Amino acid sequence: MTETVKIIFVQKGEKKEFQVPVGTSVLEAAHNNDIDLEGACEGSLACSTCHVVVDKEFYDKLESPSEDEEDMLDLAFGLTPTSRLGCQIIMTKELDGLTLIVPDETRNVSI
Repeated sequence: MTETVKIIFVQKGEKKEFQVPVGTSVLEAAHNNDIDLEGACEGSLACSTCHVVVDKEFYDKLESPSEDEEDMLDLAFGLTPTSRLGCQIIMTKELDGLTLIVPDETRNVSI
């Protein structure tokens, strides 16, 4: 039996909670549960369309973003101090209850 954890997406003020398998990326969790998180590059770290804002309570539990992720985040619309790319966050037991805000707008600038 696969272990699952809770993930919470907040989109346009509405909270949606799901159980997802440990090891699932935030981008995969969004796509598997009909959350409107684009991910134009399909998780290859070549765009910023899976930009999410991580709840402060969980931000410090994440591994630091790579230089490549930081470069892509610089292109994201509405960047915040706790912004990350959903394709780079992998759900772990420590992230059970992870809460993310899905921005209303994205900017698709690929390099």
